Amino acid sequence: MKKALICGAGGFIGSHLAHTLKKEGYWVRGVDIKKPAYSKTACDKFLLLDLRSRANCKKALTIHKGFDEVYQLAADRGGAGYMIPGACDMMENNVLINAYMISEAAKLKKKPKFFFSSSVCVYRDMPIGARRIAEKDAYPAFPDNEYGWEKLYTERMLTVFGKRYGMPIRIARFHTTYGPEAEWEGGREKAADALCRKVAMAKNETFIEVWGNGKAVRAFTYIDDLLHGIRALMKSHISEPTNIGSAEYVTVKQLTDTIIAVSGKKLKIKFVPGAVGVRARNFSNKQIYSTGWHPKYSLRQGLAIHYPWVAKQVEKKYEKRT
Repeated sequence: MKKALICGAGGFIGSHLAHTLKKEGYWVRGVDIKKPAYSKTACDKFLLLDLRSRANCKKALTIHKGFDEVYQLAADRGGAGYMIPGACDMMENNVLINAYMISEAAKLKKKPKFFFSSSVCVYRDMPIGARRIAEKDAYPAFPDNEYGWEKLYTERMLTVFGKRYGMPIRIARFHTTYGPEAEWEGGREKAADALCRKVAMAKNETFIEVWGNGKAVRAFTYIDDLLHGIRALMKSHISEPTNIGSAEYVTVKQLTDTIIAVSGKKLKIKFVPGAVGVRARNFSNKQIYSTGWHPKYSLRQGLAIHYPWVAKQVEKKYEKRT
């Protein structure tokens, strides 16, 4: 039986990944500073550890006969509204976690295959309609936020440690991912989650507020598609950074309109000042497609699953308050 370690197993993607690996027959250890918020962990063993400590990273990696695979998903992250106020915390916390995890894993006698969850935030802000760029086009580097700079640094660190110590590596640059059990409130939620919450909370035939002018372009990946992409990359021979995400691009207004349509409500949109992020990014998924992976869920199909889940959480919270 293969053994896997998931760092960040208490988070949205990590908790789903644990279920995926268990279905494939893995023995799974999860590590995080918190347990999953919405469902019981699928991990065989779950350790509550702060991975900003080298000693805790070493503890997470220690197991009889070693791990076959390590998934480093643990990160301090958030949506557009968190990128600026949380910049210092993200830079410090994530650099500590990644530096300790990579260096300790590389020194193990049995080298695990080490997966790192990077982000398309490594790319620069692009004009709407700009040509599609491949992974190598992240350089010359000019991310629009500090989260992107930290991810680029970690990609470089993992690459050099992998070569120096003979540790196989996989690096995925995630698009924005959504789905049940994602953060949907509190300031760290992403656009699809926040808009689902706003629509769920709005009374019929009223309006919701949306940051910006609605013209920014985004691509959103449903959680099941991302998980299959992660596994396809891990089973491949690709050691270079690889984009994993949907090729369906929509404006923020189109995203909002789709969520409203899925909800069945009649709502108007009021655009207001607020954090928006980049105008657009347009990525090539050719590299991940070479593994045979392609996304199966359209945005409409994914939101038809995600919106009812968010609406249910809103209803539960409202019931508790009343």
